[in-house]
Amino acid sequence: MDTPKSGFITALEHFWNGWASGRTDVFLIICGSATSWIVNNLLKNRGGLYNRVTRRMRLLPFTLKETEAYLKEKEIDLGRYRVCEAYMIFGGVPYYYSLLGKGLSLPQNVDALCFADEGMLRGEFDELYATLFRNSEKYVKVVTALGSKTKGLTRDEIISSTGLSSGGSLTQILEELELCGFIRSYPNYMMDENLCLYQLIDSFSLFHLRFIKGKRPRNPRFWTSNLESPSLSAWKGYAFEQVCLYHSEQIKQALGLMTVSTEISSWRSRQSSPGAQIDLLIDRKDGIINLCEMKYSKSEYAISKREEEQLRNKIAVFETETRTRKAVHLTMVTMYGIVKNSHAGNVQSEVMLDDLFR
Repeated sequence: MDTPKSGFITALEHFWNGWASGRTDVFLIICGSATSWIVNNLLKNRGGLYNRVTRRMRLLPFTLKETEAYLKEKEIDLGRYRVCEAYMIFGGVPYYYSLLGKGLSLPQNVDALCFADEGMLRGEFDELYATLFRNSEKYVKVVTALGSKTKGLTRDEIISSTGLSSGGSLTQILEELELCGFIRSYPNYMMDENLCLYQLIDSFSLFHLRFIKGKRPRNPRFWTSNLESPSLSAWKGYAFEQVCLYHSEQIKQALGLMTVSTEISSWRSRQSSPGAQIDLLIDRKDGIINLCEMKYSKSEYAISKREEEQLRNKIAVFETETRTRKAVHLTMVTMYGIVKNSHAGNVQSEVMLDDLFR
């Protein structure tokens, strides 16, 4: 309703202050996915609606546990492995799960919704951003740039990649994308705030950019035809990392850290070659840092000799560059645990899929 020149906000101010606010039987509840609109026009309003909001409730996406419960309520029992895969595609958005067809496998549902000619989510990406943001092409530019660099970008890297100018406009775009849950900004451990990383975390946007955007011609059974392809395997590895990052509280709970003061951050090497990046660091007040490595696999994950060397190098580079005096513990977050082979000696704690459903 708040289209350009509509005067909607002015009319809402007049309605509320001139009539509704004097009554005891009127509640005005404003909700929706356009979080940035609510924040900018109501919560930050400096006009007639200033300080009129009496209660705020931020509705977050479903967790894995809530997704599982919702699907069971719909009599769709996928099992936790498939629920996790569904979450890697659809995130925690209930609407997407409401479209799943009972009696179809997850791959069949993905094809029907995303790749079939009349799939209900085939054009979802473009429609979603156009609906939520004015001048949505700028927002899509930022999202596309972040989608191409899965480890995240700094503000300067976003400017370089998109060609957008550095100023208030970019600041607003980043703030609104984060408010709406499409991206996240997170501190780079022990580094300047200007080096914070921005990362695309909206599962469906990541999925669309990887498999749908710009792909011609489309195979209506693409997903079921490519389940074991290298491209899907590579995507699953990264998508599982995003699921884990969203469930960092469940990871801390599995590690027994709910009563320990902690800070979550990432870290990127800036001095060493080869460099290193850590997507999830749990900095604990009890003198320990959990360096979390997230690995997707269909069974127990086997650490190879090469991976053992890479993990050892990552820890060494982190300790050298940060000069931390805390003990660094390697934590593996996997689907079904790790194989206890000769290369797993550095692993000091494990978190598995069932832990993410806590």
